[in-house]
Amino acid sequence: MSPSRSDKPARAVAPWVRTRLRTAPWAALSLALLVLVTAYLAAALPRAVDAYETEGLRHEIRTAAPRGTVLELTAEAPGLELDQPEREANLAPGVLRKQQDDVLTLLPEPLRVDPRQTVHGVRTITRVEGLDPWLPRPDGLSPEFVLSSPSELTGHATLRQGRLAAGTARRPEAVVTVRTAASLRLKPGSVVHVPGRVSARPIAVTITGIVEPRGPEDAYWAVEPLLRTPSLASLVGDEVKYYWQAALLLSPESAPSVLATLGDPEVFFRFMPMSGHLTTRDTDRLTAALDSAGGGPDLVKMRRVVGPTGALTTDLDAIVGAYGSMRDAIDPVVAVAVFGIGAVAAVVLAMTGGLFVARRDSELALIRSRGASLTGIGLRLLGETSAVAVPAAALALGLAVATVRPPAGGSGGIPLGPSVLAATAVALIAMLVLPLRAVVVHRTPRLHGGRDDLLTARPSRRRTVLELTALVLTVGAVASLRLRGTADAGDHLVSAAPVLVGLIAAMLLVRIYPLPLRWAARPARRLRGAVGPLALARAGRSSSTGTLPLLALVLALTTAAFGGSVLAGVADARDRAALLATGADARIEGSVEWTPLPAPLTEAVRGTAGVRDLAPVQVEYGVSVPSVQGTSAQQMTAQLVGVEPGSYTRLTNRTGFGPFPAGLLASTGRGGPGAVADTDRVLPAIASPSVAERLGTAPLEIVAAAGVFHVKVVAVRPTTPAVSGADFLLVNGADLTHRAATALLVTGSPDAAALRAAVAGASKAGDFAVTTRSEERSTYVDSPLQSGAEGIYLGAIGAGAGYAVVAVLLSLMQSAPERTKLLARLRTMGLTRKQGRRLLGLEALPQAVLAALGGTLVGWATVPLLAPGIDLFRLALATAPGLAPLDSAPLRADPWSLVLPALAVVLLTALAATGQAWWAGRRGSIKELRAGDAR
Repeated sequence: MSPSRSDKPARAVAPWVRTRLRTAPWAALSLALLVLVTAYLAAALPRAVDAYETEGLRHEIRTAAPRGTVLELTAEAPGLELDQPEREANLAPGVLRKQQDDVLTLLPEPLRVDPRQTVHGVRTITRVEGLDPWLPRPDGLSPEFVLSSPSELTGHATLRQGRLAAGTARRPEAVVTVRTAASLRLKPGSVVHVPGRVSARPIAVTITGIVEPRGPEDAYWAVEPLLRTPSLASLVGDEVKYYWQAALLLSPESAPSVLATLGDPEVFFRFMPMSGHLTTRDTDRLTAALDSAGGGPDLVKMRRVVGPTGALTTDLDAIVGAYGSMRDAIDPVVAVAVFGIGAVAAVVLAMTGGLFVARRDSELALIRSRGASLTGIGLRLLGETSAVAVPAAALALGLAVATVRPPAGGSGGIPLGPSVLAATAVALIAMLVLPLRAVVVHRTPRLHGGRDDLLTARPSRRRTVLELTALVLTVGAVASLRLRGTADAGDHLVSAAPVLVGLIAAMLLVRIYPLPLRWAARPARRLRGAVGPLALARAGRSSSTGTLPLLALVLALTTAAFGGSVLAGVADARDRAALLATGADARIEGSVEWTPLPAPLTEAVRGTAGVRDLAPVQVEYGVSVPSVQGTSAQQMTAQLVGVEPGSYTRLTNRTGFGPFPAGLLASTGRGGPGAVADTDRVLPAIASPSVAERLGTAPLEIVAAAGVFHVKVVAVRPTTPAVSGADFLLVNGADLTHRAATALLVTGSPDAAALRAAVAGASKAGDFAVTTRSEERSTYVDSPLQSGAEGIYLGAIGAGAGYAVVAVLLSLMQSAPERTKLLARLRTMGLTRKQGRRLLGLEALPQAVLAALGGTLVGWATVPLLAPGIDLFRLALATAPGLAPLDSAPLRADPWSLVLPALAVVLLTALAATGQAWWAGRRGSIKELRAGDAR
């Protein structure tokens, strides 16, 4: 008997998640898009930080001078305790090559060296005298030579004349570079004699060829510049005398011949480290490896190969240490931006969950009243959000890995763990906000919700406790930041200080938000129209859960203001450092001290396009400063600066460096060549603090090349444009006996090329240097650490602005259905479309205006509150404190970063509300009125 239709199994009900996603596709798509963007930013951030820090480490090693990064292992040559043949055998090319290969295997990780720049050989530590009378002697002193036998010479030099050296220990041969041959009058066939160690007979070194270095800036040549370029050295005695220093490049077969010289021979192995495989996580390992190789277990292993006197020297550890110091100084500043944008993103995700809960409040209340459990509701909602958030976060993680790559040219990758954790955190927030908020709101079954107005809501005790706890944390974070600064990179509470300040301010704004509405409601009732009072009443009846948009906007504006202030402080510090280093927009002075400016030069520069003003100054360095304590005081020198008061005062007023009235340096009228005998004249002077303290108040005598006179300090200034970072004494140049301007300070915006052309044409020599402020400023940004950190701040500002827009839109979307119904009802009561647009716009403005004012005030207050603990020096200037014209780079408020985002929020809110009213007016009111009465 066949089964009837009623016996067939019932068709399964469609799954909850699929049904919900199909009925609300736009909501799911919006959540997926928000999670995708947020998870991408969260996953890309640690990869971007790792990438620019890695590039920073490689940049520091790659751009350092080869003499600073090279690893040089040296050992004494075989001693006299061995027979001469055995000593010479130990210096054979094959023996040294094997030792080099053995040492390479002993270098600890992560040290890796460039095999093309690896060199070994034998050289003399002490330079030996050239005995031949035909060698050049500028002041009657014999030249001195370094005898060196670097390996692989044929791969780093091109033969220009003669042949390559061969020779033996008894008949050594050598080649010289082109510059050495030209300066020392050497040629193929020349024989240079140097003193021998044992017999009185000198050792003859035959020059067989002249070579041209390939890549003279490569480590092979740059570590010992004397190998390629001779130099004039000075001997200081009763008078300065000069003599030549040069190098003879022996063949490896001739290397044992250095044992017979007076040059204290040694064996050397030179290794050039590579940086392409290093990452920022290798910093500590690299430091430990250098310590071990320089004086630890690895050095003991290398001594077993090269001998007990082996020693490894390098400045690479100082370079790595300087990088680590800069990174540790910049990371906490970057962490401030990370915490700020992270807090804004978390609040916006919470707002999204709040929007979904509000939209589905009636549905969830009905399900709950019909017996649904909280667990069942929570799990179903969790399934909905998981189906959207998890794929979006996974896609975002993949995009972050694909788009944020490690620095090019290296083998080190970026760890995936931090990005996975960040994307997972975003997904968890997006997944849990909706079910958790729904469970909290619908703890008890209810038919419909009562009024939940801001004006009538009363904060619970639990909320008060949370707010007080946040207040205590904020006070502690701010106090720690002001006292200890950002020195501890692991103290995340300190890095979160700006965010906590914004959080407390937002909580305060939420509590005082009803007050201005109440104050404005009473006078608004006296207005003739109904739009104003109705808008205020509607703003007051908005849901108390709508405070999240206020929190998001305040945090976003605070983050934007703080980030803009950081970037403004960095730019300001660089501008001031460059201005102090040059003294003006451009500086012209001789390449040698005390080089007077030619008479036509000033007029030539004045006629250059863009030059607005000139200030000629006379600077004399190293002038001895007398003391009120007499000869018992310690010696002190300072720069004596002679100025023309009128032009120099204009310059100081423009730069802000030590301005003073021109009358302070009024001329005594007794300067010039005729004042030589008048040493009792007293010149008014402006001094730096230490010079003023040393001189005291009584006139003291100054003996300088510019003249002999007395000075009396009439004012004290910490800085002056003519000199930077040094003690100075400023006088009227007209009162100097020997008046000759040595520098020209230019104000304006001249083209650097045109200015140099004018200087070259007027001076008719190349001994005058032109330095512009823009060129000097560019030298302070030479590290990927700086540019990467600034990029993070720019990204934080942009992301904060984007999340502020999302917060405004979510806030309007949350109340859109109820406002549309209200507008439809009022339209039936005679409200025009224009009045409807005004109503919705005015209703949305109070919260936006309050958020804008609050965010602006909080951003303005946060900067001076936290400025004592945040020093932007290492972020602004790529050097350590004390090596730049400025000693600090304080944080300062940036007006544009405070005002523009706040105005943009208000304008965006008004435009969005107006657009919503326009769209609601086009749809008509019949559909909304038939939808029922929403309570």
